Amino acid sequence: QVQLVESGGGLVQAGGSLRLSCAASGSIFSFNEMGWYRQSPRPQRELVAVISRGTINYADSVKGRFTISRDNAENTIYLQMNSLKPEDTAVYYCKVIETVTLRAYWGQGTQVTISS
Repeated sequence: QVQLVESGGGLVQAGGSLRLSCAASGSIFSFNEMGWYRQSPRPQRELVAVISRGTINYADSVKGRFTISRDNAENTIYLQMNSLKPEDTAVYYCKVIETVTLRAYWGQGTQVTISS
């Protein structure tokens, strides 16, 4: 059973920055996909950024502003968010997929609020 603990959310003004962290209970080498998603009042959770088999992809809305990264030693993935906009306001979730079982695990979510 994988547990994910997110942190780093908060309230910032537009143009500011935040860094989200997602600490995994197991080795991140056991995951073939690690990513960040967000959910605002829109009904569907949307992909923000993902590392999948070494390839990184971003949603068009965050390209050039957000950076996903991983720290293998700390079993942690990060999302550096710069030039934040009010429309980035959402609950952000990290998600991993185990390589062997293909089971997906989600973190509990962290609130990000951007004021205009």
